[in-house]
Amino acid sequence: MTETVFSKILSGEIPADIVFEDDQVLAFRDNNPKAPTHVLVIPRKPIPSIAETSDEDRELLGHCLRVCARVAEDAGVSEDGYRIVANIGSHGGQTVFHLHFHVLGGRRMTWPPG
Repeated sequence: MTETVFSKILSGEIPADIVFEDDQVLAFRDNNPKAPTHVLVIPRKPIPSIAETSDEDRELLGHCLRVCARVAEDAGVSEDGYRIVANIGSHGGQTVFHLHFHVLGGRRMTWPPG
């Protein structure tokens, strides 16, 4: 996988406002937030997108989603609700090709998204 802004954050080359980390994932505030709470949850394993995961990634994907829920709870948006988004490919809006989940909350979300 080619180097991305997220791989540079993981290596410490680029600073980030980290809200959670463990040996499998890193969660940090988005630099260009689309909601009052906008946190990105990324696996440490370099996977370009969900489309490029395999059965061996099941536990990691489940862990990522549990971390999304924890991030939402820690941010105080669990009770009113929040959105988890994973963009896949350029038509899906993916701009950084390192798997990541957006945790968005703190306001009413609209449907369909923009």
